[in-house]
Amino acid sequence: MSGSGKGAFRPEAQSATLPEGVSAILEGMERMGDPAVTPRERFTYRQYLSWPDPERWELIDGQAWSMSPAPARRHQIVVGRLYAAIYDFLKGKSCQAFVAPFDVLLPQGGEPDGEVDTVVQPDIVVYCDKSKLTYAGARGAPDLAVEVLSPSTSKKDLAEKFALYERQGVREYWVVDPGNGAVQVWRLESAGGYGSGELRDFVRDASPIVSRVLEGFSVDPAELLSDLD
Repeated sequence: MSGSGKGAFRPEAQSATLPEGVSAILEGMERMGDPAVTPRERFTYRQYLSWPDPERWELIDGQAWSMSPAPARRHQIVVGRLYAAIYDFLKGKSCQAFVAPFDVLLPQGGEPDGEVDTVVQPDIVVYCDKSKLTYAGARGAPDLAVEVLSPSTSKKDLAEKFALYERQGVREYWVVDPGNGAVQVWRLESAGGYGSGELRDFVRDASPIVSRVLEGFSVDPAELLSDLD
């Protein structure tokens, strides 16, 4: 954690009470993003592929999560700015960036694609191992995953997806919070889990956010999160 990590937090998906920091981010937001089906129902990628467009869903451990309603304009501005910066940085490099909707299958082992019960659509992902890329999307953990918070997905992004990405070995996880002008970055440590994270509030700290996975890449938080209205 850097000196700018004041208020950094480490969500625990199994905790009934959200940690300090997460609660502040969620305060005043709609508490949406709960599964749209009962916990007893379990689905796989094969069933997921049969569901009608334009509905958007994610599967986490077989549980279906609705991604409706569509993200708000402010969310899309931030995603567009960050994706453009990453895309430009990666020109001529071996890593590739993708923006949602983009299916990321996260298998438990060697099961066929149709039997995979976890399929997510991060706002932005970066893959440096091209063997993980498929015709339809990707299979296996990305090197970098980015989620931009929305009222409909914030709880899931800060709890269930945090635990999922840590378990699957996503090397770096960024959560961007346009409402509070903040970016939280977690990185896998040598022990295999995420540390306490680095929190950057662009109002109090305008220093760049630096990626360790994409060596040499950094983002000015003020440029990313200002003038959204």
